[in-house]
Amino acid sequence: MWPCVCHLQPLLTLISFAFLTRGENCPATCLCPDPHTVDCSGRGLTRLPDDIPLDVRRLLLSDNWIPHIPEDFFLLYSDLVYLDLRNNSLSQIDPGTLSTSSRLVFLDLGSNNLTEIPQGAFGESQSLIKLRLDNNPHLSQVNEHAFQGLTSLRELELERNALSGLEVEALSELPSLRLVRLEGNPWVCNCNFANFFNWLIENSHKLPNEGYALDGGSREFSDVSFQSDLEFDRVGDPLMQVEEVLHKDPPSVMDTTSADSKSDEPSTSKAPPRVSRSGASKLPRVNHREAASSSYRDTLT
Repeated sequence: MWPCVCHLQPLLTLISFAFLTRGENCPATCLCPDPHTVDCSGRGLTRLPDDIPLDVRRLLLSDNWIPHIPEDFFLLYSDLVYLDLRNNSLSQIDPGTLSTSSRLVFLDLGSNNLTEIPQGAFGESQSLIKLRLDNNPHLSQVNEHAFQGLTSLRELELERNALSGLEVEALSELPSLRLVRLEGNPWVCNCNFANFFNWLIENSHKLPNEGYALDGGSREFSDVSFQSDLEFDRVGDPLMQVEEVLHKDPPSVMDTTSADSKSDEPSTSKAPPRVSRSGASKLPRVNHREAASSSYRDTLT
């Protein structure tokens, strides 16, 4: 009888730990304005806190120095629907990291040091509706199958990166796509650009800004932006659903037609002054605020 109990002790310990960390405690360096929100923005973190409640649904980690996402992150935090990692030191997305993010609706990886988006980077996160990859000044490669399986994705932000081209297949695998931002990239207009250019013309209603310019001398497409003849339908806006999802207990499959949330809420904490740390990133730290305020090149005429 006693040997059986001994064998069960590790399992009982794990179960006890799970109950103790589900909504009961808030990380010491963070704020928890409600039972399912953890705000660790601007805390100078170099890694994810260890004591994040397992049932967190909205996790705010912007304005830190976090260099990578652990492979088991979404396995532990399976209830997560909103993740903000903007302005950190992420240099890569390991394939499979997001494979268990079955409930994730919103993901912000903007203003990091990403260099490429590999095949299967998002692990067929079928609930993902809004994805931000903007203002990564070293991001020059997007695999043609990078967005494979993102069948619910409606908004994709790829502006102000270092993209000189983009495979049409990468966007064609997004059947629900309604808005894509591509401006501020150093597009190169060559023979390989033809298919992408045709896609842009055919899908101009998905590109929100006015005007485009092509310099016949340098053959560089300085900006890709069109004004849609049709207004983007804000009913069913991706982030209009987040509040509803956050307060469901337990959360259910994403209802892509509900509308009930506010997007881009400001952080409740103030970012501390930046302090240089060796090894925080494989690439030089970039002033993303400055990069976001202007395009990489002037619009050519």
